[in-house]
Amino acid sequence: MSQANSFRDLIVYQKAYKLAMEIFEISKSYPKEEKYSLTDQIRRSSRSVTSNIAEAWARKRYVKSFVNKLTDSLGEEYETEVWLDYSRDTKYLDLSKYTELMNECDEVRKILISIINHPDKWCS
Repeated sequence: MSQANSFRDLIVYQKAYKLAMEIFEISKSYPKEEKYSLTDQIRRSSRSVTSNIAEAWARKRYVKSFVNKLTDSLGEEYETEVWLDYSRDTKYLDLSKYTELMNECDEVRKILISIINHPDKWCS
């Protein structure tokens, strides 16, 4: 069982939240014509990583439900990576910032996969 009292105590939540906020700030500079496409999509998917972690925490009494929501979170993390690829390839992100954000994604992804593979440590 985890030592965390809230989903906000989870390192994965904290890292994913920080990443979503960085993406929000960076995406402010995207062109206006991207407002309802790339900007909206990357913000939505990055925020959804954290919201699915919170939902998983609420379901930690049931291992399968907990893992299911974390798997949703992982899917949103992968989607965020795709939008970062588009951001790089459209030159909205320079390679340095892209690499930094992808490294942060990598950390979040690895932690999510670890929790998904070992849910008994987290579920009551």
